[in-house]
Amino acid sequence: MIVSNRHKIEENRIEFRRFLILFCLLLSACSVSASAQATTTTQNQKTDEATKAHRVVEEQAALVTEFDVNGLKVIVKKRAGSQTVAAGLFIRGGARNITAQNAGIERFMLEAAQEASASYPRERMRTEIARLASVIGDGTNYDYSALTLGSTRANFDRSWDIFTDVALHPTFAPEDVEIVRQRLVLSLRDDTDDPDTYLERLEEQVAYAGHPYINRPQGTADSISRITIADLKRYHQQTMETSRLLLVIVGDLDATQLRQRIANSFGRLPRGTYRAQPVPQLSFNASTVDITQRGLPTNYIQGVFTAPALTSDDISAMRVASSLLRDRVFEEVRVKRNLSYAPNAFLGSQGANIGGIYVTAVDANQAIRVMLGEINRLQHEQTDTDEINGIVSQYLTTYYLGQETNAAQAGELAQYELIGGGWHNSLEVIEHLRSVTPADVQRVAQKYMRNIRFVVLGDPTHIDRGVFTQQTGE
Repeated sequence: MIVSNRHKIEENRIEFRRFLILFCLLLSACSVSASAQATTTTQNQKTDEATKAHRVVEEQAALVTEFDVNGLKVIVKKRAGSQTVAAGLFIRGGARNITAQNAGIERFMLEAAQEASASYPRERMRTEIARLASVIGDGTNYDYSALTLGSTRANFDRSWDIFTDVALHPTFAPEDVEIVRQRLVLSLRDDTDDPDTYLERLEEQVAYAGHPYINRPQGTADSISRITIADLKRYHQQTMETSRLLLVIVGDLDATQLRQRIANSFGRLPRGTYRAQPVPQLSFNASTVDITQRGLPTNYIQGVFTAPALTSDDISAMRVASSLLRDRVFEEVRVKRNLSYAPNAFLGSQGANIGGIYVTAVDANQAIRVMLGEINRLQHEQTDTDEINGIVSQYLTTYYLGQETNAAQAGELAQYELIGGGWHNSLEVIEHLRSVTPADVQRVAQKYMRNIRFVVLGDPTHIDRGVFTQQTGE
């Protein structure tokens, strides 16, 4: 009896163990299945997002028409129902078109051209522009410049006539040229009065030494003062070649009808032989610090490092890394330590690109030590995926808000066409940002956020050069 009961007990134990093993196997299978389902769901969501993003790119690309008019490339984006039109005539080359002697001549030419043209003398020009509620303006940067037009759709035809006459037939009357000259010289002489502007000028001298960008497209007070009316006319003549120009128009317009208008105006220009070449990339081989004495309540500091161009595969990861750095230095320098009111990290969008950090602080050494520490974190600690997703979402919101106007979209198309490998790439920004990984962020931080060129405007006795020139990214 006792033996029999023990045998039954042992059998029961064996059966129970088998039940436990089977139960554990079932749990494991369920866990694997749930994990697989979660992975599949995530993968499906990413696939769906990628498919939707690709569809958006295709839909946006379908709205764009490009064509050639006697060597002039034209890009037209149709925005059905839009009540405004934006147009830009872009001049290729930027800083590479000028020298130290005539720096600023392109900007000077564009601003003086808006004063009066052959068919629209000064007073008539102002009367017509005001009546039509249109705006003709200009913009200049290191890579290109532009004469721009903004008008209502209803008044576009008349506004276009004025715009083309300004571009093609400016009068450069002596009194108009002198008014513009005085305005430009006065604004340039003020550069040293504002600490932030002066800091930018000092940084340019350090970062762009030996590079075409050393000649500022805005010019200097001395260079603008030297430029004559004959110089402006000569420069205008050599610039007005279709091979040097790009025309971008955004609005509710028909590209076929625009083609004939363009042929009758800009299409009559000589073609020329200009060929755009990639701008040389910047290269910094060591960290440096340049200090300019200035009696100020605080020290103004900016440091720049080389950054990928818009054509680089690294640009999307660098945008995320720069945004992460911006948020982190704000948290560490301002919120936690109250060392500065507005610390910042930034990334440019130039042909030869830069990024950097900026801060104003009484305790400059401590502020920079903290900011370099955050760069070090990006280089040696992988960022959490959720943090990257948050940065991407924030970036996309800002990006979409910035693309609401026709003028902004025209500018984006032109920028990518001129220095970003083609306007199509402007439509793929979102897709590329969503593909950035923690490893990508760490890699670009190590590759680019190093050999920082610092400039300081303030008290040299409060600056420890060793803090500023400590190597990062090694």
